[in-house]
Amino acid sequence: MRHSRRLMALGGIGLAATLALAGCGGSGFDDGPAASGSADGGGLTSSDDALTIMIGSSGDAETAAVKEAVAAWSKDSGVDAEVIAATDLTQQLSQGFAGGNPPDLFYLATELLAGYADNGSVIAYGDQLENKDDFYPSLVTNFTYDDEFYCAPKDFSTLQLIINKNLWDDAGLTDADIPTDWDSLAAAAKKLTSGDTTGLVFSGEYQRVGAFMAEAGGRLVSEDGATAVADSQENTDALAYVKEHLADGTFAYAADVGAGWGGEAFGKQLGAMTIEGNWITGALGDYPDVDPLVVELPAGPAGKGTLQFTNCWGMAADSPNQEAALSLVEYLTTAEQQLAFSKAFGPMPSVQSAADQWTTDNPDLAAFLAGADYAQGVPTNDGVSDVFTDFNAQLATLKDGDPATILQSVQSNLEAIVG
Repeated sequence: MRHSRRLMALGGIGLAATLALAGCGGSGFDDGPAASGSADGGGLTSSDDALTIMIGSSGDAETAAVKEAVAAWSKDSGVDAEVIAATDLTQQLSQGFAGGNPPDLFYLATELLAGYADNGSVIAYGDQLENKDDFYPSLVTNFTYDDEFYCAPKDFSTLQLIINKNLWDDAGLTDADIPTDWDSLAAAAKKLTSGDTTGLVFSGEYQRVGAFMAEAGGRLVSEDGATAVADSQENTDALAYVKEHLADGTFAYAADVGAGWGGEAFGKQLGAMTIEGNWITGALGDYPDVDPLVVELPAGPAGKGTLQFTNCWGMAADSPNQEAALSLVEYLTTAEQQLAFSKAFGPMPSVQSAADQWTTDNPDLAAFLAGADYAQGVPTNDGVSDVFTDFNAQLATLKDGDPATILQSVQSNLEAIVG
């Protein structure tokens, strides 16, 4: 489904897919670079070899934009470079590493970094980036493992509340009713629930429900990644709130209203509000009659909160031309180039120097960027993808389930991989 591919490419949230990393890692830089390369004084290899860049594309627009940018850099640098749009990024990366022929650069999701780092497949080059101080600190944290900044965040997304303005007006709601806390969100959802339309519809997964956990002051793993904290009272309160309104019919999961995800439910007006990221703007092109209003998610008991999703430019430890790869990454993550990518296919720039221009260019989407100041990244511990898969299966039963019991199970699963 096109929208699902978009979610994976922009948000790095195709979390059910996992790599068999123990068996598919490269030899690692310590084993020496490929024969055609040599290490420079900064620990990066250098050669005349061409670069291969593998991306998980959201569609033709993204593929074309990345190819155009890489071609411009290639012409200027004199280094040949090829962009490959993977049909299954996880599988093709796995095969590349297993065969000893990985791409030099590739999209790398936060939840896969630890596994790649542990087996030596990727090199930590972040501190060598000339623009390293321009990235949002929370994004740098997302790609820091064992106190090393591994890779440049290529872009990012946050979750916010999207309101169907026509349905809002029809219900007699005004700007004064825009939700600012959980009580006012519940009140608006109740007012908007009518006929085949549910007030708030979102995907029944941690990658959406987790926003309520963040608003309650909870998280799955401590900020330093060292302790599982899933079974906290804050998380229990968040799931209890969601459960209450799933039960009273004013909230619903997308699957329960016959939609594949929140954006589809919103576009088909099965939900008057949804919780999604800025990728929804492309999807809503299929629903020209829907007038979306993007606002920040209402604050919870602990204040504002949301989730953040990102990918980085992973660099293979076995690449024979890491110097050129670093130069390309610096080019692709300039404010100018990231703004061009944003215009072409929708992501938000990962560098702070692009913020003002992006907001000027996208005033209706400013709430998404505002979330960068308080967004919570998803855990990055090795093996966490499997935990998410199990958690999501349990969240599907939340309407009739027990929040504490669900979270105790998640806590047990996390404790097996954390530490």
